[in-house]
Amino acid sequence: MKILITGATGFLGGATTAALAEDGLASKLQFLIRAKSQAEALVRLKESLARFELSPALMDEFTAGQVILGDLGDVDAFAENPLLDATTHVLNCAAVASFGDHPGIWPINVVGTVAFARRMAKAPKLQRFLHVGTAMACGAGKVSPIHESWDFASADKHLVLYTASKAEAERQMHEEIPGLPLVVARPSIVVGHSRLGCGPSTSIFWVFRMVQDLACFMFALDDGIDVIPVDYCARALKFLLLRESLSTNLYHISAGVTSNASFRHLDIAMAKARGISPVGESYRQIKDSDIPSLIPEFQKRLGIRNRRLLSQATKLYGGFSSLSYLFDNSQLMNEGMPPPPRFTDYVGLCIQSTEGMPLLEQMMDDFK
Repeated sequence: MKILITGATGFLGGATTAALAEDGLASKLQFLIRAKSQAEALVRLKESLARFELSPALMDEFTAGQVILGDLGDVDAFAENPLLDATTHVLNCAAVASFGDHPGIWPINVVGTVAFARRMAKAPKLQRFLHVGTAMACGAGKVSPIHESWDFASADKHLVLYTASKAEAERQMHEEIPGLPLVVARPSIVVGHSRLGCGPSTSIFWVFRMVQDLACFMFALDDGIDVIPVDYCARALKFLLLRESLSTNLYHISAGVTSNASFRHLDIAMAKARGISPVGESYRQIKDSDIPSLIPEFQKRLGIRNRRLLSQATKLYGGFSSLSYLFDNSQLMNEGMPPPPRFTDYVGLCIQSTEGMPLLEQMMDDFK
């Protein structure tokens, strides 16, 4: 077995690499990493894994020889590497995960990803190509709970270019590369770690801190919020990557109908961890049209001077939250994967791990 991982220096790719190493598979892994040398790539990999408190002994098992230098921006540059033809399993986590207008979104997430899939479809030993998409590939205008489907929404139904790009890459791989042993995993909202809180990354958690501090947002107080921790998502990806046979080729990795948490319950758990009173019934549900007039108040309450960033963040994440989507995870559960913890089970750890960190600093994991 040889497992090729892209995106191992990222949040989700790093968590999954750590999970595989803890299962004794470190020597079976190989990595596509952007760097000037294999030695530099190995340093980047170990820095990523250190966030998940992988033991030094396990990290020492990784060698520079496991690295393929390159990135999805130029597949031709590494397409002839002999390690590719030895690959039996691919975990494709690499992507430009930006909700802005990053110029690399389409070239990497669509053009490069599909070119990489075409190359790996020619690998003689390949048994599975597990691609990490996003549950929001479904687009807006759906009725919750959302079930997995290969029917894709038109581009105008996507709130951001990122989700449109992920959907288009899935469509092309599914429809245009028939020889690819494709399985797609669509995670919902990945926030924190069930043991380490936000130590590995503050991505998206700051939104919930912001909502509690503002006592208003675009979801209703009792709407379910579909959040999973990164370590659960990593375990699910490992499960889908290595399970000998699967009943289908498309899975949500999500809290779903049974493990989601409402903001009412999240507010209580966060308030307890912060030593403050819950917002409770003083919470207000606002609309997108309310945001411009509220930004000065938000700036004052949050201590953030950057009006443009605050407005962009509030509108963007508010737009997603107003959909109130839950993503059905019964297909994954039916395969034998246990359900995830609720966000309320570990949100206290997220609070503790960000104590004393200004909200603006927490936001930087999503606005680099």
